[in-house]
Amino acid sequence: MPSSALSRESVPEAPRESAPSRALTPAEQRSDVLLAAAMLIGAIVSAGLLSVAGIYDDEQAPLAYALVYAVVISAPLAVRRRWPAAVAVVVCVAYFAGGSLHVPEIYAGSIAMFIALYTVGAWSADRRRAAVVRIALSIGMIVWLLVVIFLESTSTSTEGLSRAGTFSPFAAFMLLQILINLLYFAGAYVLGDRAWAAARQREELAEGRAALERERERTAAQAVALERVRIARELHDVVAHHVSAMGVQAGVARTVLDRDPDAARDTLAGVEASARTAIDELHHLLETLRSPGEETDAPSTVRLDALGELVDHARENGLPTRLTVVGEPRPLPALTQVNLYRIAQESLTNARRHGGPHAAADVRLRYGDDDVELEVSNTGRPPVFGRTGLGLVGMRERAAASGGALEAGPRPDGFVVRVRIPLRAAVPT
Repeated sequence: MPSSALSRESVPEAPRESAPSRALTPAEQRSDVLLAAAMLIGAIVSAGLLSVAGIYDDEQAPLAYALVYAVVISAPLAVRRRWPAAVAVVVCVAYFAGGSLHVPEIYAGSIAMFIALYTVGAWSADRRRAAVVRIALSIGMIVWLLVVIFLESTSTSTEGLSRAGTFSPFAAFMLLQILINLLYFAGAYVLGDRAWAAARQREELAEGRAALERERERTAAQAVALERVRIARELHDVVAHHVSAMGVQAGVARTVLDRDPDAARDTLAGVEASARTAIDELHHLLETLRSPGEETDAPSTVRLDALGELVDHARENGLPTRLTVVGEPRPLPALTQVNLYRIAQESLTNARRHGGPHAAADVRLRYGDDDVELEVSNTGRPPVFGRTGLGLVGMRERAAASGGALEAGPRPDGFVVRVRIPLRAAVPT
């Protein structure tokens, strides 16, 4: 039977277990093989010494039985983490058979049985099966112990401990055996479950760290994508507006070059001015992109008070444009001002590009009690429907970046773009 000394020897086995990964590493497999080999040597040495000591007197089984017994209780431990339940059953049955046949070995078998029961709790993935196997084996071994105690207590032999008295030495010894065995099996059960719980916690922490790492990578990728979109939007707004104006001015200069050289010269000066302005804005944009610690919208230094200059520029490039401000102007967030200005700029660029030679535009900025609204409408050639341009996509993104919404669509004599931004709206990231 297991003893208190054996329980103290087997407890240190618990900390050496690793997480129940179900995929054994080569190191774990090697450690199990070494454990089985060490247990086999220990069982052989223990059987030899106990055989010489004659613990079972004349009822002792031959030493050859002990050698077979040592192999049966030790060899399964080499695969204990691969098939924990089967190994526990084999080891417990071998221990029962060895005790019933009076094989001269009890210590190595007790250690092997403790390790096997512990492994079921620490490594079995089916928790219900793990509990059933351990409880069934523990009950079986306790019942066997009680049967042995009953047979000893009813025996007529006068050898061994005295049975005289209400609480005889024999009764005290048997009670001690029962308590030790209860602690033995309970310890194997509890330590196995604790090892399983600790391993699961380590796995969950590892999974959490992996999830955080994946989220960090995903967030970094999203940040890069958003930055690319922002750069593309800024480049489109800066380049498209000025290049469109330069194209119109160059076309006018080509038309009047022969009959009015002075007018052509003035128009080409306008082309040069537009080019310089575009280069200046690109320079500001690139400076901010090279300085990530600065304000993200620093390249767009324009504000709503520059709408008048934008309208004048549109007029100078052949698009009659009128600006109307409704309500009392109020301070707005810099991001909102930049986005509204760029939406107006892109709308006028599209009107000049697609509206035809007789197009005209109307820019209306309205300050409400709790919102600001920008409307850019133009007359001229009806729009040609097809693939949505990048300009309209960029305008929608700018409106959303300021917490507002943009509406754009044709009307009987042209096109209209309307954006409304609540003044107290939470700006989404």
